[in-house]
Amino acid sequence: MTPPLPPPAPAPEAHPRPRLAVSSCLLGEPVRYNGGHSRDRFLTGPLADHVDWVPVCPEMEIGLGAPRPTLRLLSDGRIVTRDRTADHTGAMTALAGDRIPDLAGIDGYVFKSRSPSCGLLNLPRYASGRPGERTDGQPVDRRGRGVFAALVTDALPHLPVEEEGRLRDPVLREHFIERVFAHARLRELLARAWRPRDLVAFHSRHKLQILAHDPAANREMGRIVARAGTRPREDLVTGYRRAFGAAFAVRPKRGRHANALLHVFSPLSEHLDPTRRHDIVAAIESYQHGEAPLSVPIALLRHHAEGEHLAYLAEQTYLDPYPADLLLRHHL
Repeated sequence: MTPPLPPPAPAPEAHPRPRLAVSSCLLGEPVRYNGGHSRDRFLTGPLADHVDWVPVCPEMEIGLGAPRPTLRLLSDGRIVTRDRTADHTGAMTALAGDRIPDLAGIDGYVFKSRSPSCGLLNLPRYASGRPGERTDGQPVDRRGRGVFAALVTDALPHLPVEEEGRLRDPVLREHFIERVFAHARLRELLARAWRPRDLVAFHSRHKLQILAHDPAANREMGRIVARAGTRPREDLVTGYRRAFGAAFAVRPKRGRHANALLHVFSPLSEHLDPTRRHDIVAAIESYQHGEAPLSVPIALLRHHAEGEHLAYLAEQTYLDPYPADLLLRHHL
């Protein structure tokens, strides 16, 4: 008599569905100052299948309409019309105060670059009338941040944020998306009636991913988790969330990735024959030398960890940090 087949293995847990705030024009909404939009192909294409968008256009939300007069950022932090007949700083500040409590529940924010309300980096700032500032109509510097973006990022310092222009860089894109999905996993955990052992299990799954970002943070978080059953719950959440966000904010370098790959390979190698061990070592070395993308050793390690039924390794978020069809680890 043929013995019954064993029950199928449980399906792997699906990736969370992050909530991402985004400048509305990047989704194709005609809300720019000229009545147009700045639809972004990555955001509205591959990423759109995996996230829930929270569109925001501060300039529309304070009633400016589209099209509207061009705005400028001044060196004293104000945002005014180009002809300086209207100052919208107070309205923008009040809007941020209203919106920030809602945005506390998101997992990341994609801002429109070069916008005096939403830009994150290197915005031109114009003379505000301070002594010594140039008065020829040219910017006094290019060190500004959009008024609304500055208020949001100051209030939510560990929120993953990026400009759409920088997301064209494959390294920056992958880092941002990795942070967003990690943030979403932690948010989902803390939204449930979790117990200290749930946080321990969560940290265990993220251990190698955190190691790739910041080994020192990994050690600190290990100490936090070790006290999960004795530390006051609010202090535990605050400490872990801060350390988690700070660790993922560090962009991993090639050497740290190689170290994390070897941490996967070491316990796995005991279950492999020499040929398979050689293949994995060769793939890691090719990645280290810049000859192969990270996806190559990752695919080998994940395949063999699952094939050998090594749950601790197969369930590591480092091997599967976000949906595979985003194709974010294929760059050299």
